[in-house]
Amino acid sequence: MVKLIGDKKIKIAVFISGKGSNLENLLRHSFKKKSQFKIKLIISNNPSAEGLKFAKKYKINKKIINYNKIKESEKNILDKLNKCQIKLICLAGYMKILSDNFIKKFNGKIINIHPSLLPKYKGLNTHQRVIENRENFSGCTVHYVNKKLDSGKIILQKKVKILTTDTIDKLKKRILKQEHLLYPKAIKKVLTNL
Repeated sequence: MVKLIGDKKIKIAVFISGKGSNLENLLRHSFKKKSQFKIKLIISNNPSAEGLKFAKKYKINKKIINYNKIKESEKNILDKLNKCQIKLICLAGYMKILSDNFIKKFNGKIINIHPSLLPKYKGLNTHQRVIENRENFSGCTVHYVNKKLDSGKIILQKKVKILTTDTIDKLKKRILKQEHLLYPKAIKKVLTNL
């Protein structure tokens, strides 16, 4: 169990590419009195990601990964992670693949949320594929990040029944609600093992 002395919350970084709804949700959780973590850094590969507004709103450090100069950029990010004493990286709608070298440096301390019941439907367009294949269930998974896409050890999953009336958009919204419940629980579970 993580011992919290005073306000010594575990410092985490969240990587985003878009709206940042999971980031916003994690921020809300981090402000709760009993929360074990604090978001210290927001990283994005997209300089115009909507979710970066939360960095400004809550005065959180932010950094952009430039994928045209990936080696140099990842080195800068690693330096920033160390400076901010980041103990856990949470990918939340991060649409780029981290290099093997980067993953090695933070081995066992990078987690991701994926909108399917892994190991099924790795990669993109999960909701569309699930509906096209007439699955009865979908859901979301929080897993450790390793060198293979969406293949790391599963931390937690939540199953969601697919309704006959589901469109891609309806299913996406219902699963996103479950993601918002699942991710903080998964972080709590991971932090107890750090």
